[in-house]
Amino acid sequence: MRLVLVAVIVSLIIGFVATPLWANWLRGRGYAQSIRDAEELGYAVPDHAGKKGTPSMGGVVIVAGTVISYAVAHLVAGSGPSASALLVFFLMIGLASVGFADDYIKIFRRRSTGLRVKTKLIGQAAVAIAFALLALQFPNVDDLTPATQYISFVRDTAIFLPIGVYVLWVWFMVAATSNAVNLTDGLDGLATGAASMVFGAYVTVGLWQYNQRCSDFVLPNCYEVRNPLDIAVVAAGVMGACFGFLWWNTSPARIFMGDTGSLALGGAMAGIAITTQTELLLPVMAGLFVVITASVIIQIASFKTTGRRVFLMSPLQHHFELKGWPEVQIVTRFWIVSGLFTGAAFVLFYTEWLGGGGIG
Repeated sequence: MRLVLVAVIVSLIIGFVATPLWANWLRGRGYAQSIRDAEELGYAVPDHAGKKGTPSMGGVVIVAGTVISYAVAHLVAGSGPSASALLVFFLMIGLASVGFADDYIKIFRRRSTGLRVKTKLIGQAAVAIAFALLALQFPNVDDLTPATQYISFVRDTAIFLPIGVYVLWVWFMVAATSNAVNLTDGLDGLATGAASMVFGAYVTVGLWQYNQRCSDFVLPNCYEVRNPLDIAVVAAGVMGACFGFLWWNTSPARIFMGDTGSLALGGAMAGIAITTQTELLLPVMAGLFVVITASVIIQIASFKTTGRRVFLMSPLQHHFELKGWPEVQIVTRFWIVSGLFTGAAFVLFYTEWLGGGGIG
C-alpha cells in the first residue's frame, strides 16, 4: 500500500507542477496545434476558435510523471521493478512515441493531419506485437508469465488462443483502446477525467488481486496473476499524473494532451487489463470510450451505406456541441457516464469474487 501512496503523491505533484512549465515552454516558442474550422473541412463543426494557440503534447508530462513516480516508489521501498510493470511501460511509452511523432508533425511541420493513418496503425501494431510476444516470457518461480494465452474476463477463462491468434487479439485490444482514448480527447478535460476513473479502479483491482493471490490462499476465488501489486502501483502513477494534468487541462485548457497522451493512456489501459487478466472487463470499465468509438463507427457505416449521418458530427461529444450544449456541461455529464461504467465494472469484478470465481 505504501508503494501505491508514494506513486500517487509523486505523480500528482509532477503533473501539477510540470504541466504549466511545459505549457509555458511550448507556448513561448509558438508550438501549438492548429484548429481546423468548417471552411477548411467543408462541413459544420463546433466553434473551437478560442482554443487556437493552446499548446499540445501534454502527454509528455503524464508519461514522465508515471515513470518517475514508479521509480521513486521502488527507491523508497528498496525494491526492484517487476516484469509486468516494465511491459506495461513498454507499451505505454511505445505508443506515446507514435503519438509524439504525430504531434510533432502537426505542431512543428504545421501539417494538421499529422501522421498518415496507415503509418500510425503500423506503429501501433509494431508496439502491440512486440508487447504480446514479450508478455509470454519471463516466468517467475511460480511459472507465471506477465500475460497468458487465455482470453480473460475477470480472470482467465478456458478459452486458449494459439500464439498467432493471441498476437492478433492483443494487437486488436491495443489498437482499439488507444484509438478510443484518442477519439475521446476532443473537449477540455474529457479524456483525462474519464481515464483517471479507469486507472483508479485498476488500482483497487490490483490491490484486491494482491491480497487474494493464490500463493497465499488455495481457494476457488484466488488470483493467479503475476505482480498485481506492482500493476496497482503503475495504475496509481498514471492516475495521479492524470489528476495533476487535469488541473490545467480542464476548461479552459491551458494545454492539450495530444496524441502523445491519448495513445499512451490507451496503451496503459490495455496493458494493465492484459496483465491483470481482465481483458473483457476493460470494455465495461472504459465504457465511455467504447460508446464514443461506436458513435464514429455508426456514423461512417451509415454515411457509406445510406448517405445519411446519424449524428450531427462524430465523435459523440461534438454531436452535443452542435446541439448547443456548453462544453463544460458535456464533459461533466460524460464524466458521470464514465463513472457509472467504471462502477458497474467493479461491481462485476467483486460479484465474481463473491461467487467463487465462477464467472471468469
